[in-house]
Amino acid sequence: MMRVAIVGTGGIAGICHVPAIRAHSGRARLVAAADVDESRVKAFCATHDIPAAYTSLTDLLAVERPDLVHICTPPHAHGPQIAECLAAGAWVWCEKPATLTLAEYDAVDRPELAVVSQHRYGSGARHLRSLVADGTLGRPLVAMCVTAWYRPQEYFDVPWRGSWTTEGGGPTMGHGIHQMDLLLSVLGEWTEIRAMAGRLDRDIETEDVSMAVVRFAGGAMATIVNSLLSPREESYLRFDLTDATVELRHLYGYRNADWTSSSPLWNPPDDVPSSHEAQLGALLDAYEKGENPGMSGRPALELITGIYASAFTGRPVMRAELTSGHPYYRRLDGAPWKS
Repeated sequence: MMRVAIVGTGGIAGICHVPAIRAHSGRARLVAAADVDESRVKAFCATHDIPAAYTSLTDLLAVERPDLVHICTPPHAHGPQIAECLAAGAWVWCEKPATLTLAEYDAVDRPELAVVSQHRYGSGARHLRSLVADGTLGRPLVAMCVTAWYRPQEYFDVPWRGSWTTEGGGPTMGHGIHQMDLLLSVLGEWTEIRAMAGRLDRDIETEDVSMAVVRFAGGAMATIVNSLLSPREESYLRFDLTDATVELRHLYGYRNADWTSSSPLWNPPDDVPSSHEAQLGALLDAYEKGENPGMSGRPALELITGIYASAFTGRPVMRAELTSGHPYYRRLDGAPWKS
């Protein structure tokens, strides 16, 4: 029975992480939670019947010795908390983005670090990757990846939102990362990016929209749109292969019914929704077998870094450039319109 703790008791912890743990109650037990706000963590533990509440991650790790820690704090806190949990011998499952830069990610990058990437684990995505891998639908040629969401100005009243130093970026970093992660899981490594970003309407430091064109190592090309200015919200992915088109339309999560294809060979064998529950099951499998879960957040963060670097320098960026010597390896806040 895996001993599990949650750090950060805001919305995502109760909405997604607690139900995921409860769904695997035969394999994992939620033993503690921590938050700097004492009243909030105590209320959270009372609501969800969690035995122990802490205001210090250090104390939680020393006393409870959890096997797995779910990190649900604001993005700027992730890096140090990941490092502390790993040093204490715990595995980590961290919400996106795991860190604010590639440099920070590489400092904590270990197999025991898993990053929330729930859209990879729905049956539709798993079926698509299988068909692409064995060539059933032909060769990927064209893709579209759209995160068209809406967040009013009031959304950014939370102090850490809309800031380079605390959120790490706008919709490119904090919202579109979900769809881009799924795109990468299907198409693999990219080689070149040409991008633009803008702060068109929201009173924030970061961008509120970005657009990019990406070339992949396998030859496919994709367009990417990340927006927080779209009243009719939609998450959309399209893959055009030589023998079929596959599309996904949803908002924050999908089932098989949200996928369509021009091919009669499209027929997922089961109907597993994209969810924290599905990914946690795969993570528990890996933990029990002592295997690398393969849940790195680095590929998505690398793509995001390339988008910002291209958008803010006004030139194409090659993936091979994004080494430790590249300016955007260590910081992303290069917007020329930054206030």
